[in-house]
Amino acid sequence: MNIIIVGTAYPYRGGLAAFNERLAAEYIAQGHKVEIYTFTLQYPNFLFPGKTQYSTELAPKDLVIHRRVNSCNPFNWIKVGREIRRKRPDMVIIKYWIPFMAPCLGTIARMARKNGHTKVLSILDNVIPHEHRIGDKMFSKYFVRSIHGFVAMSLSVLQDLRLFTADKPAEFCPHPLYDHYGQRLQRSEALQLLKLDDSCRYVLFFGFIRTYKGLDLLLEAFADEWLRQSDVKLIVAGEFYGDSTPYLQQIEQLGIADKVVLCTDFIPDSEVNRYFSAADIVAQPYKTATQSGVTQIAFHFEKPMLVTNVGGLAEIVPDGKIGYVVEPDKDQIATALRRFFEENKKDEFEANIVEEKQKYSWSRFTDAIETVAGKSGKKQ
Repeated sequence: MNIIIVGTAYPYRGGLAAFNERLAAEYIAQGHKVEIYTFTLQYPNFLFPGKTQYSTELAPKDLVIHRRVNSCNPFNWIKVGREIRRKRPDMVIIKYWIPFMAPCLGTIARMARKNGHTKVLSILDNVIPHEHRIGDKMFSKYFVRSIHGFVAMSLSVLQDLRLFTADKPAEFCPHPLYDHYGQRLQRSEALQLLKLDDSCRYVLFFGFIRTYKGLDLLLEAFADEWLRQSDVKLIVAGEFYGDSTPYLQQIEQLGIADKVVLCTDFIPDSEVNRYFSAADIVAQPYKTATQSGVTQIAFHFEKPMLVTNVGGLAEIVPDGKIGYVVEPDKDQIATALRRFFEENKKDEFEANIVEEKQKYSWSRFTDAIETVAGKSGKKQ
């Protein structure tokens, strides 16, 4: 097939770019022709909460990436949509994660599908976002109407989709493994690279730090007396998306500065394996969620997980088998961490992950996309 992916890719950084590039690589490995259309402007600076949108890594090899899309210019959307329409790809795949992008991506989709040949499909991170804004539902409705069919990466997102369309084909398929961050290192090597004490054990909180991800709950859990007295420390690895002051004040007020290792610059792809290899368990104390790429990085590195029972997180972390599922509550988080370390569950959970992660291959995900494509009509 001839496939065009529209969305974030190099030189942009982060999980969206990683996903689109890895999906393209999978289709290429299967023998398909793939191009990615990414942004010349993704977010205006005043809407972007981090330090930079751009990667410091080298460009991915063997991928054709065109920088064409301006998220804020309607004339550009029409131009790009017409360009894709003329190429007559068999599929256009658009990853949808935030209603701000709906006018841009929805217009490109409408233009591209007018050739009567191209099927336009969407992979849904969210339909209703974690952080609500005026106009979200209107924008998502516009986008959903432009798409032939959908793959949702959590059951909660699939349910949200049905608020906007009752009959368009859609499949649930969990987020596949992020397996492009290199190999797992020896723990001692990872700790040495990170300059961490090898006599301690480590909980990892990884990724952009946003309010809904519940870092504050995890910090409160570390004020638990057992954790406070133990050799367990918390690594916070990721960039603040917002004001860091409340978290820094919380650490000081709880008296846990000696228990927290802050690595709060953006973590480049080439260093991700250091953090996961050093960790004993990965914690995702989210207050709301759909799914998370962090879970799939943990699967790749075969690391036990603690997740909260929100969105789709519990769907892929069997409680008591490869980790723990708790409510977003500091006491439950603290209790689960204590159990993990007191009962020495690390080796047991890691052995179970080896089997469990087989469910999350990229070929299984492309099969889901093609199932939706096969059910999708071409009516304009």
